[in-house]
Parts: sequence; structure tokens; C-alpha cells
Amino acid sequence: MKKRLTIRCHNTGQTHQVPLGSTLEEVYQLIGLRMPWGATSAKVNNKVEGLHYVLFTDKDVEFLDITSSSGMRTYTRSLFFVLYKAVRDLYPTATLRISTPVSRGYFCYLQMEGGQAVTPDVVDALRKRMQQIVKDRLPFHHHTCPTEEAVALFRRDGLEDKAQLLENCGALYTTYYTLDDTPDYFYGSLLTDAGQIFNFDLLPYEDGLFLRLPDPRQPDRLQPLTHQPKMFDVFREQHRWQHILGVSTIGQFNEACRQGYTNELINVSEALQEKRFASLADQIAAKPEIKVILIAGPSSSGKTTFSKRLSVQLMASGKRPVSISLDDYFVDRENTPKDENGQYDFEHIEAMNIPLFNTQMNALIQGEEVELPRYNFLTGKSEKSGTHLRLNDDTILILEGIHALNPMLTRDIPPQAKFRIYASALTSILLDNHNYIPTTDNRLLRRIVRDYKYRNYSARDTIARWPSVRAGEERWIFPFQEEADVMINTALLFELAALRQQALPLLEQVPENCPEYSEAYRLRKFLHYLTPISTDGLPPTSLLREFLGGSTFKY
Repeated sequence: MKKRLTIRCHNTGQTHQVPLGSTLEEVYQLIGLRMPWGATSAKVNNKVEGLHYVLFTDKDVEFLDITSSSGMRTYTRSLFFVLYKAVRDLYPTATLRISTPVSRGYFCYLQMEGGQAVTPDVVDALRKRMQQIVKDRLPFHHHTCPTEEAVALFRRDGLEDKAQLLENCGALYTTYYTLDDTPDYFYGSLLTDAGQIFNFDLLPYEDGLFLRLPDPRQPDRLQPLTHQPKMFDVFREQHRWQHILGVSTIGQFNEACRQGYTNELINVSEALQEKRFASLADQIAAKPEIKVILIAGPSSSGKTTFSKRLSVQLMASGKRPVSISLDDYFVDRENTPKDENGQYDFEHIEAMNIPLFNTQMNALIQGEEVELPRYNFLTGKSEKSGTHLRLNDDTILILEGIHALNPMLTRDIPPQAKFRIYASALTSILLDNHNYIPTTDNRLLRRIVRDYKYRNYSARDTIARWPSVRAGEERWIFPFQEEADVMINTALLFELAALRQQALPLLEQVPENCPEYSEAYRLRKFLHYLTPISTDGLPPTSLLREFLGGSTFKY
């Protein structure tokens, strides 16, 4: 009789006996689990694994679908592979790069032989080939081999970006995938076959392709398209600089570090960012009618350091910047809106005293003196601060907060008096041409390091809070980002390698028996691709110092 093992399934709330050596896909069928959108992957002892995974000992298992962030990542990676397979089949000399997350999908750059344009006919042919691959249910096979063999395979196949990544990561063995006769590498799990992909679209976009994904809240529908030309331009500018530097992927970055160019990468990255800040200050100073600078961006974007560095550059341009805290414009606590659970929703726009804010800002713009409020967080009351302010001709206000770009907040302030800035860590370096790095991962790593250093929060605490933080961003920040006059990328080319030293030990402290372990494990696995670099060479005004420590700015 075939030996059996015990599965504790979180989806059914029961234990199940299954044959030793079963795959997760077989277990899903054996226990009779039926998820509306099918299972894409599963947490096995709180590590996310693909449904190819074979079970040889008793395990805790939670099957995931496309409505979870991990399940969506598995679906998206698989869709990337199907797109690459279609390119290889139809245009074997073309180069595909999964380039930019924008407009609730992914811009993909396709370099055709001889500089041929990516026409609507090209996009239509690729879409039809992808649909055929899905219809044929081509399986994703996974293979494990010595890393040097995988490096040689990808180098022979013309995928130098993957060969560079793998030969510098230090792993003895590598797992890669094939789709029919096409090999590829992904740093996470894939679906078992292309037939599990049930919803996508491919459109022409700028000079490339736009890959649309299902909406995780309603997977039978595609994510709604949002027009984000400013966001796209920021990414494109960053990619242009990386191309000039010859460092567009982590493999290229690691190779540059190995050859001794670490300090040059740091210095050039910092110089490019400082040049952008200086240009922005000059742009603002050239318009005397601007009296209020409004800065917004998601968590851990470095908005505080950005504001301080912008202030320095404004002073160098002949302005006198004055910072005002939007937190002092909260309404009294009893007037704060409540959420669906009956709790005070301090992130709601109506938690701000909008009439008072607009009245005082307009008075200041008109040259009047006002007494600024101070919010007492202990009593939950707005108080008079005793601080009086009047603007001179060269004075300019700087305000930073989650609602700074929301038109409701500044509804009565003249448009010509406002300058709106969206600041975010928009990670533009790629793991390789088919593996992008989510900007949210960059910000989460920043926050993990900062929360431990300055707030005494563990990595587990920060990871546990992150979904709530992201929900607030989706509601109150991201819808208004294109309202900005200017978008600023606060990410630095080298920063993930710099964050690695402090982030890894914190992530390793997350215990296996808690839900946050799967995310901590995923981030640890990702960080191991990066060559660690010393932060000693970072200037004391570096934006990254806000998180790593050692800044000369006061926070």
C-alpha cells in the first residue's frame, strides 16, 4: 500500500490524507477543493510554492488564487512567459523587455530586427499567438540543474541578462522553466499550464506593447485602464539614464560592482537626483506667483528628505521656504469620519479642516498674517499655536501630506499659486528583462529598515501593517498622482543593494509559524540576488539616509 501523509489545509479547515509524493495540483483535486478562479499556487508551511511542488512530509497548505497578491504574481509571471513565447515563435530575433508597471498593466518594450516599428499588426499577431498557446494548454515544465549549466543555456539562447543574474547570485543549483521548447527563468512560481490563464489583453502602447491583467477584485474583468502619461515619462527618463550607464538589470549592476565601479554608481546616481532637485527648484523660483508647494506620495517614498533637499535648492535660488505640517489641520476628533467598522478614519479627506486650511492659505497668499493651528493629538482638539506667519515676496510654503494632491484640499486656492509634486520610489532597474521589481517592494524594504531603527517595530509588525497602508494609498494617493505638475522618482539605482545589509537580518527574524513569514521569505530570496554594497560612501544628505541613518537632516 502506498504511503500517505497528512495535509492540514487552511482552505477547508480540515486535515487530509494524501499519497506520499503527490503534487500540490494533485492534492487540490484529491481533497475536492473548488476555488472560483482556480488555484494558482499555495503556501506550504508559509512559503509560496507552485502547484508543481511535490510533498514528501506532512505539511500545512493554503491554496491561493488570483485574488491574493501572491496568486496574482504567479499568474502575471506566467503571462509574461506566454508573451515571450509568442515573441520567440513569431519574431525570433526580437528582444522583449517587461519594462514599466503603468496604467494598471505593463508596458513592454519590443526591439525588432532592423529597427522595425511595433505596428498594430505586430501586436495583433502576438495577441493571437498568445491566445493559441493558452488554448493549447501548453504546460510550464520546471527543471533543476547546476547553475553553470543554466548560465550556459541562457547564454546560448541569447539571454545574457539572465546569464549575468544567475552567475553572480552564488546558488549551486538553479530552477528554470520551459514552455514547449522555449526556456526562461523567473524568481517565483508559475502556473502548471498556460490554460489556467483565462483573462488578458495586449494592446499597442507608445512605441511598444501594453499587457493588461485581470482585476483581482473581479477577475473576470480586466483592470481598468488609467491614463498615466506623467508616470510613464518618469520611468522612461530613468530607463534612458540607466541605458547610458549600461546598468539596466541587477545582473549588470552586480557585474559593475564586481569590477569595482560601486562608488561610481553611487556618485552618479546621487548626482543625477541632485540635478533633478536643482532643476525643479529653478523651475519653481522662476514663477513668483507660486506661493504654495504641495508634495504627496505613498509611504516610504522619502518625501521628508525630498522636501528638505528641495528647500535647500530653493534657498540657493533666492527663495525662503517655510514648512507647514498638514497634520495641524485635522478636525476635532469627534468630527472625524468613521470607517465601515465604526473606527475613526484619520486618512479620510474630511478628517482635514478644509475650510480653515483654504482660508489661511489664501490669507497668506494675499500678504495677511495668520496664526497657525496646532493639533493636540492627546486631546484630539485643534488649538491655537501662538505662531504667527506672514509671507514676504520671496517666501514660499512647503506642505507635505497624503492629501496634498487631492483637489478637494486646495479647492479655493488659485491654481497659479500652487505647485504640486508627486514623489515616489519608482524602481526602474529590472531583475532581468522578464522579471521586473515591484515599486512596492522597494518601499516596503525602506519601511522595514526605518520602522526598526526609529520606531522599534519588527519586520513582522511592518509586513502585517503593509496591506492597510497600501489600501490607504489606493484610496487617497494613487488616484490623484497625475494631478501633479511634476513627478519625482526618489529611488536610487543602487539602493536595493544598500538596503540589503540592514533588511536581511530583520527579515530573518520573522518566525516561520506566522502569516508574515511568506512575505519575509520572498523578500529575503529577492535580496540574495543583489551584491551587497557598503553605505559608507553615501553622502550625509542622501535621500536613502532617511531610512538607513546617518543623515545630517533633522527629522
